[in-house]
Amino acid sequence: MEKVKLLKIYRKMLEIRRFEEKLYSLFLTGIVPGTMHQYIGQEAIAVGVCENLRENDYITTTHRGHGHYLAKGAPLKELMAELFAKKTGCCRGMGGSMHIAKLSSGILGGGGIVGAGIPIACGAALSAKIRKKGQIVACFFGDGAVNTGAFHEGVNLAAVWKLPIIFVCENNLYAFSTPIKEAVAIENIAERARGYGIPGIAVNGNDVLEVYEIAYQAIKKAREGRGPTLIECKTYRYKGHARFDPGTYRPREEVEEWLRKDPLVLYQRKLIEMGIIDEKKSEEIEQEVRKSIEEAIKFAKASPEPDIKNSLEYVYA
Repeated sequence: MEKVKLLKIYRKMLEIRRFEEKLYSLFLTGIVPGTMHQYIGQEAIAVGVCENLRENDYITTTHRGHGHYLAKGAPLKELMAELFAKKTGCCRGMGGSMHIAKLSSGILGGGGIVGAGIPIACGAALSAKIRKKGQIVACFFGDGAVNTGAFHEGVNLAAVWKLPIIFVCENNLYAFSTPIKEAVAIENIAERARGYGIPGIAVNGNDVLEVYEIAYQAIKKAREGRGPTLIECKTYRYKGHARFDPGTYRPREEVEEWLRKDPLVLYQRKLIEMGIIDEKKSEEIEQEVRKSIEEAIKFAKASPEPDIKNSLEYVYA
């Protein structure tokens, strides 16, 4: 992989991490309304997958969607403004943290209903197949979604119709507070793919280059009309389920073990070993990222609030 691509991946992972960290402090001050579900610890998945996508490809995301939005290359300022509930936001301030969408960037949106994005992703993939534009869909969901009817029906339909889609299960070991071992009786969720007659691959979701390579092969297969793949990315969220959740149901030893496998730290270390970055270059990227986030905050604060008269303008029935 070229140096430019390797650095781009690092910068994007760092941007997601610093964005989420800053956002958490903003929520604590009460400046940003509502609640949020943070993506800290899972950056390698969104970036590893989305770096393989074209601008006109689609993604569907979840209630934990900030990382997917940024990884797909949508504007940082518009995401920040959306979280501030401002008119300049990607959903004009009417979606908020859990309902992020940006159609011009191929982001079909997320929501609070677990697994709801899977049928939507299949619909987009069917559209892409009919229109023959060479587009594919990356459908992101958590381990909690794999026991829903939407998962079974969506994956089965995609397999039968050989839709151009990859299913990306971000297995962070917990569906809210329910451990995956209490919800699924098999070691790897990826094994379920056999029941649908499609490939299923379990990967280290904290290794961005491994995610990138597996996603590359699956996306190539989908684009060639050879149907979907289920990719299970094993990872860990560092924060609780949402802002209100301290995550005390997780054993301290488990949390500490996963913190030692931080995807951002591991990738930075790998780039240093490869001679791609040094301390100076790393600090330079850090400052660039922090500056862009501060500029986004200024943009959001200065933006107007939505007009109450327009509250029904973007509702479809």
